[in-house]
Amino acid sequence: MGDLLGVAVLGAGNMGADHIRRLDRTVSGARVAAVADPDAGRAEAAVAGLDGVAVHTDTVSALDAPGVEAVLIASPGPAHEDALLAAFARGLPVLCEKPMVPDPAGALRVVEAEARLGRRLAQVGFMRRYDSEYRRLKALLDGGTLGRALMLHCTHRNVSSPPGFTSAMLVDSSVSHEIDAARWLLGQELTAVTVLRPASSAGAPQGLIDPQFVLFETEGGALVDVEIFVNCGFGYEVRCEAVCEAGSARIGDEHTMVVTARGSAREEVAQDYLVRFADAYDREVQDWVDATRQGRVTGPSVWDGYAASVVAEAGVRALESGRRTAVELAPRPGLYAPLSR
Repeated sequence: MGDLLGVAVLGAGNMGADHIRRLDRTVSGARVAAVADPDAGRAEAAVAGLDGVAVHTDTVSALDAPGVEAVLIASPGPAHEDALLAAFARGLPVLCEKPMVPDPAGALRVVEAEARLGRRLAQVGFMRRYDSEYRRLKALLDGGTLGRALMLHCTHRNVSSPPGFTSAMLVDSSVSHEIDAARWLLGQELTAVTVLRPASSAGAPQGLIDPQFVLFETEGGALVDVEIFVNCGFGYEVRCEAVCEAGSARIGDEHTMVVTARGSAREEVAQDYLVRFADAYDREVQDWVDATRQGRVTGPSVWDGYAASVVAEAGVRALESGRRTAVELAPRPGLYAPLSR
């Protein structure tokens, strides 16, 4: 491995372009060696000003480009399975944005493929595990001073949904972050999901069920509720409150800046996830680069990606049926440690 880890970035949309910028300007120990995107013009624009970057329109060419030692997947979810399997075939370490693979069957194939290697190669990009507030809450819950966690109350709001966003995507795209965060914070698998449908907001596009109220049950008897509201109109807000036997703890209220001018004060509200979780993304990618350079793989595993896909798929079925829906996971391969507190 060279002085700088050569990374192939797959996908040059908003997320991919942000990671290209991050690898070039923020993260130490790595460089962008190749970029792949079906839109060559978009890929060229994302690497403008960077030297020595090979631009490709297909995944395989980028993975085989000179100097590529690791892969960051930021392409649309349906393309992830093939990219992950191609990286595994080449023994390349991977950081894969969520959803790892949108459908549970494909996600399980990725788990089985990595398990056959007998070692981890991939980390899944559940960046909330790297957010300073979430880490403080995790440490508090693990420390046990508040006793057993009984409930998590979660809020997830976006200014507006992008074109083509569906009612199912509120669960399998947006709430997937809360799915992983709840599993990680509580150290418990989610076992069932119910989705309630309040009257849709006037700000929601025609036909979109927004907001939704999602209720998860866990194997340890805790409850997790999520208000998902993707057309709130005013800002990007993420909050989480843990209610425990001996107290509670809430995060998300103070992640803002207060501006005072002309005799008044106002709080700035982040407008998207790239602003709210910028530090978390920076820390996530830096940790991945550092671990990869040391020959290690840390962070969320492909099992975590698979579990999130299964829970999200159960959530979509619950949304469509209006009924409580059980979550059924395949047996966990021994390569992946069970959740723990």
